[in-house]
This record gives sequence, C-alpha cells and structure tokens, in this order.
Amino acid sequence: MQISLKKIYSGKVRDLYEIDDKRMLMVATDRLSAFDVILDEPIPHKGEILTQISNFWFNKLADIMPNHFTGDSVFDVLPKEEAEAIQHRAVVCKRLTPVKIESIVRGYLTGSGLKDYKKTGTICGLALPEGLVEASKLPEPIFTPSSKAEVGDHDINISYEECEHQIGKALAKQVKEAALALYTKAAEYALTKGIIICDTKFEFGLDENGVLTLMDEVLTPDSSRFWAVKNYKEGTNPPSFDKQFVRDWLENSGWNKQAPAPKIPQEVIEKTVAKYQEALDLLTK
Repeated sequence: MQISLKKIYSGKVRDLYEIDDKRMLMVATDRLSAFDVILDEPIPHKGEILTQISNFWFNKLADIMPNHFTGDSVFDVLPKEEAEAIQHRAVVCKRLTPVKIESIVRGYLTGSGLKDYKKTGTICGLALPEGLVEASKLPEPIFTPSSKAEVGDHDINISYEECEHQIGKALAKQVKEAALALYTKAAEYALTKGIIICDTKFEFGLDENGVLTLMDEVLTPDSSRFWAVKNYKEGTNPPSFDKQFVRDWLENSGWNKQAPAPKIPQEVIEKTVAKYQEALDLLTK
C-alpha cells in the first residue's frame, strides 16, 4: 500500500512518515530482523499483531511514564482508503529525540547474558550469584544496556558506567529506573496470563521539553523473550512465543550471522505467526 506522506526513515522492521514538525506516522511492516540482519521472508500479519500488543502495553503502562501516543488516529492524517489499509499496523506518534542506547532488562538468565555469565560471572559488569544455569530466575531484574547499532551492525552490551558516559549520569539514572519499573509491572501482569517475560528491550526518547518518553514498541515478541509458565524449567531453554523460534532455527542452521540470512522454511514462518498470535490472545483476553 502506497502512503501519500513523505517517508523519512526505514528501519529494521518499522517505517516512519512525516506528518508535521510534532508528529509522524509509524508503520510496522511484516519484516523480521534476527541477529541484526533483516530476513528476506516477511512474516505475514506480524506488523498488525505486534502493533496491537504494543498498543495494549502502552496503555497499561501509561501510569508509569508518558508514551509516544498523540491521541490522533491514522484516519486523522491519511485519506480514508490509505488509513483503512494500514489502520491495524500504524500509529500516529510524537516526534521525539531518541535516547542513544538500548534499554534492556533481564529477569532470567539466557542468551548473550548467559554466555557472559559463564565467562565472567557477570552481565554488563554486574556480578551475579554463583551456580546459576540456563533460565535461572535472577535475584531481581537487572538493567543491562547496549549500544545502538546501525542497521546491519550488532548491538554491543555495555556497562552502566559506559551508559552514563554515553548519555549522561542523570539521564542514565532516569532510563534505568523507568526500564526496571516498566519491566516489573509488565512481568507481574504477564505471569497472571501464563507468560514469563524473560527479558525485554525498551526504547526511550525525549520530548520537546526534555521529558523522558516511552516510544517505538513495547514488550512485543520482537523486543522480548516470552516463555510459557507451563513449559518453564530451570536448566532448560524453554520454548518461546516470539521470534526466538526463528533465532533458534538460525542458530542451528550453521549461519554465520552475516547478511544475507538463509531462507526460512515455510513451516518455521507459520509457527512463528501462530506464536505471535497466541501471545496477543493470552495477554489481551
């Protein structure tokens, strides 16, 4: 679907269009990024499902901090035919100045965090208790920032001190406290729906008054690792609701994690769509 607004940015999975100097249109595509590489095969309906999940969380977490919603709908800024075509995958959002780090919160040990822990007993410089294994619940959620990569490059885990150096001590403290508060509330709610939020990544921006604002996407299967409570067992790698399903297939494919990625089998694509839909249904019903 062609959009009559001017495109100002095309990211790994989202496209941005200019509305005016205060607002832009964010459109979630069906593209999938894994290991910071955009895969050739789209995941059908992914953009619509993830937008619905994000919108649910933006509303649920609005008491913690402001978000990028403007209160406008796509029908306020687009011709009717265009709006109808993208209404479930597009959001009118505030223009914000992005905070230049990835704000990652981990509640459980897995992925790159597990690899760091096995080598050093720490994650991003944070010392953890001895004896933890795959999927161990951490004593408390931890904030483990990473540097933002350009499209095609890999994000790099950094220490909190490096985070302070990159964005300033006051803003780093604000971001850390906000990320931990958001994760804690979301994780507690998700547990009541049978979902463990293992870890997640938040994106923040500053508005024209310098107010820290939650933006982009929130607690979706693209930005998080979701496990089913019923399948959780410490010491294992629990099956996930999210794109980890694709990541696991890629990990086992022998791919070197450099573009281009191997062709994803149709069966893996279909199972990924089903997992996204299941996560939406569980969280919102």
